[in-house]
Amino acid sequence: MESVTLSIFAFLLQLTLLYGKKTYIVHMKHRHDSSLYPTHREWYDAALRSSSSSSLSSSNSMLYAYTAAYNGFAATLDAHQVHALRASKFVLAVHEDTRYTLHTTRTPQFLGLQAHWEELHQPSHDVVIGVLDTGVWPESLSFHDSQMPEIPTRWRGTCDSAPDFDPSLCNNKLIAARSFSNGYRMASANARKPRDPASPRDYDGHGTHTASTAAGSAVANATLLGYATGTARGMAPHARVASYKVCWTDGCFASDILAGMDQAIQDGVDVLSLSLGGSSSVPYYFDTIAIGAFAAMERGIFVACSAGNTGPRSGSVANVAPWIMTVGAGTLDRDFPAYATLGNGKRFAGVSLYSGEGMGDEPVGLVYFNDRSNSSSNICMPGSLNSESVRGKVVVCDRGLNARVEKGAVVRDAGGVGMILANTAASGEGLVADSHVVPAVAVGESAGDEIRKYASLDPNASAVLSFGGTVLNVRPSPVVASFSSRGPNGVTAQILKPDVIGPGVNILAGWSGAVGPSGSQDTRKTLFNIMSGTSMSCPHISGLAALLKAAHPDWSPSAIKSALMTTAYTHDNTESPLRDATGEEAFSTPWAYGAGHVNPQKALSPGLVYDASTEDYIAFLCSLNYTLDHLKLVVKRPDANCSVKLADPADLNYPSFSVVFGTNKVVRYTRTLTNVGEPGSVYDVAVSAPSMVGITVNPSSLAFGQLGDSQTYTVTFVSNRNRDNDSVTSEFGSIMWSNEQHQVRSPQHELTFAQLGQEQVQVHLQLQQEGQDGQVGHPKLQLLGKVQQFPKPQLSLQHCDLGQEQQHLNFGKEQLMDGRQLQLQLHGLQSQQQRGNFSCKDNPSQQQQQQQIQERLKQGMPLHIKKLLMNHDSY
Repeated sequence: MESVTLSIFAFLLQLTLLYGKKTYIVHMKHRHDSSLYPTHREWYDAALRSSSSSSLSSSNSMLYAYTAAYNGFAATLDAHQVHALRASKFVLAVHEDTRYTLHTTRTPQFLGLQAHWEELHQPSHDVVIGVLDTGVWPESLSFHDSQMPEIPTRWRGTCDSAPDFDPSLCNNKLIAARSFSNGYRMASANARKPRDPASPRDYDGHGTHTASTAAGSAVANATLLGYATGTARGMAPHARVASYKVCWTDGCFASDILAGMDQAIQDGVDVLSLSLGGSSSVPYYFDTIAIGAFAAMERGIFVACSAGNTGPRSGSVANVAPWIMTVGAGTLDRDFPAYATLGNGKRFAGVSLYSGEGMGDEPVGLVYFNDRSNSSSNICMPGSLNSESVRGKVVVCDRGLNARVEKGAVVRDAGGVGMILANTAASGEGLVADSHVVPAVAVGESAGDEIRKYASLDPNASAVLSFGGTVLNVRPSPVVASFSSRGPNGVTAQILKPDVIGPGVNILAGWSGAVGPSGSQDTRKTLFNIMSGTSMSCPHISGLAALLKAAHPDWSPSAIKSALMTTAYTHDNTESPLRDATGEEAFSTPWAYGAGHVNPQKALSPGLVYDASTEDYIAFLCSLNYTLDHLKLVVKRPDANCSVKLADPADLNYPSFSVVFGTNKVVRYTRTLTNVGEPGSVYDVAVSAPSMVGITVNPSSLAFGQLGDSQTYTVTFVSNRNRDNDSVTSEFGSIMWSNEQHQVRSPQHELTFAQLGQEQVQVHLQLQQEGQDGQVGHPKLQLLGKVQQFPKPQLSLQHCDLGQEQQHLNFGKEQLMDGRQLQLQLHGLQSQQQRGNFSCKDNPSQQQQQQQIQERLKQGMPLHIKKLLMNHDSY
């Protein structure tokens, strides 16, 4: 009995210690004594033991030991251990774990890929695409391995075994299926939440969709409930798939993402695809994805990431590191029309994937609830609709806050027979088709305004909904999706982001058998699903990169990126400039589409490429005035230094230009082009200059002797804007090198700042006590003002908590235009010279706190706002 009692006591003690801890990622310095610690794991264990006074509390603390993507480990630590590790001379930084979230049948034809699959059939067998997502449904026909040869002997990946996943489910197509859940499981334990099973199996559908988009095998007669019927295949249908499950019910945790990237690099993937993301303005040395992607790039691995789904807001683009391919979303030339015909005779076109029994031809009552006393009824939040007012009628629901399909379920549960999903100003005219559970039509803002007005003013308002199936060859297309996140780049304004756009609206791809097409509450089952978001456009680019890797195995990730960017197009199928879905006649800009929409046929033979090496990226980081410790957080080299430094971040050999004038009227940059086309090629330059900027290129002609030859040119930008003008302007143009065979186009963007003050941040803060997160006395900061400085992402309130503990705090909730709420967090800076005595944990009076924070801002120590975003669009 005594031994049982002691065991129970030890178990309870472990629980107590567990719930007093949080997960941290510890970045070690690039040195350890191999005679004392033969492996990195043993070194990390020793560092962890030295930080703890209790063997019980440290024995099971380590969650991951990173080797390929990062020098360090993830562990559950208490405040004492965090303090001890930060004080260690062997530790560069200690950061609390961060949560990220998850930001086809027609696509190959739209991209013109059919003619190239056969010529790339054999070499692409040796290309492996690693997908970091919600896992995989291995039984999907998209992963059948018919006619796939044996797995390359270089491959080191494996398939996990779990109660719901047998390793034998992997094959010559799906060659790895791993799961990484330690960070998620620790967070769930602290929150007392039930946990997902630790398995590579996809219970969400997102991961299966993205993996099959990138490299799904051909499947005939693929469809979603009768829509988009055809042969589904991925961009690189002969490439291999390696699935790394890093996303779970509560999101994707940085420690798990880093573990997945670490494993993928060791396994030997050629391409990494991440349809997830976080903040649009995190410094590279704080950005887990950027750090892991840098390690991948060093090993020749191409990394593509989604740009985010918070467009059309300016400065919302995420995953902006220049060694990452950042992908926005555009439409296909395929649509799913649906119509709302009103009792007043007006008919409005929209979209829908509703497949159930229709409404018939007889109009029914139409209602819209715009009662200011119940603001949730107009957006059809759960429990907001009165059954007596809704029964037997069509309900107008404003888009925003809750999921689009959920609104229809709310209408159905209240007795409604149909829904018109009406866009507001936040979504403009951008439409996304959904497999609704009730007859439903999604309409744009202008149609929505008319329908709302009619339903509000006419007591006898009525409507009938009808559905038009699948329509091809839609014009104009592509159109930039309204949800696709926009530039400018919030971390480095001199790097234009996103890089390109690809198909990301209404994409059909493989689906999980565990979930219905609209979510976990949907009992319908389907082998394929149609989704929208930059999560969908990202794997298109990943698959195309695999094709380029197969065709040109000696190309670097930067060369592949350059080929995709410089051959992208900026006009639609009506030969007009790319339009923006935010408005009927609105033309888009490079802030939305980057270099343009990808053109894989031309990317296979770009003629010239802008290449960049690891050393070039290190010189770029040094141009940002990072400390040596900051540099070593990104660069996994013991001898990393800034002996070579670019004069300006824009001098990176990047395939686009983003010119920031500031107080200078003349800016000069250099670029180097490498010949990958024909020997003896000569290219001439053509410039499309903005109205207020003069552009000179020297020389105006480049001659290349052999393949692999490089030539350098200089571009001089002269601002013609009045220096006394205190406004901020933005203009766009392009520089194109061409001959009879090739056109190599680089977009350019000019920002003109006038009279910028010394103060980095113009913002007002209000402090409120917030103890609901279990940490009594932690202040909650609420952003009241808006930053006046341009670009908007410099709303860098950086680093409130610079004390010993560096707690992560909730930064309140910012209400967006469409009703969604964005969760913000603060996190500290590890730089020694920017540390101070003030800590949010000190709990002074609100007035003292506000004074101290404002004083820190005046001293040039900005706080950093960290945003957690979704990269697949369901709102």
